[in-house]
Amino acid sequence: MENLEEKYKHIKGWGIDADPKNDPTYPMKHRTNEEHKGYTWERPTQQPINIEVLHSIERPNVTAVFGTAAPPSGLSGVIRRYAFKHSENSYLHWLPLILADRVNVVEGIIEDFSTGKVPNIFAEKGYVAEWKHNKTGLLTRMAILAAVTTTALVLLTRKDDDDEYDYEY
Repeated sequence: MENLEEKYKHIKGWGIDADPKNDPTYPMKHRTNEEHKGYTWERPTQQPINIEVLHSIERPNVTAVFGTAAPPSGLSGVIRRYAFKHSENSYLHWLPLILADRVNVVEGIIEDFSTGKVPNIFAEKGYVAEWKHNKTGLLTRMAILAAVTTTALVLLTRKDDDDEYDYEY
């Protein structure tokens, strides 16, 4: 440890957790450094895998327990499968997952309409609670959205100055 301390002492905050008395779990946890050998607890019984479960390529196996309510499906499922082919330290993992969430929202709205249900987007986005507890914030956001939309429409629909004068030669 002495050699490591000398090697990294130029890094501010390095080794701050080296003192066991500075550990928030001290003295409750008996430290044996067994954590570094892998599983330090008896792994729970594996939940039966009867649906598609996506898991990180960094993990050797599927977690013992996982959610089964919404397995990947549709275009968002395709995007999620692509994301899980990449490492968690890559934008190619996280950005597609964010995109898949947005696509899944649209898929849900389409599914609602296809089953004859009209979604109450105002309530589902929490605007009722926002109106009740944060009227100024909601009104401010709506005003900004209206201003941005109006500006975009004006810029996109205005005529060029050259169009005003059609000269025929």
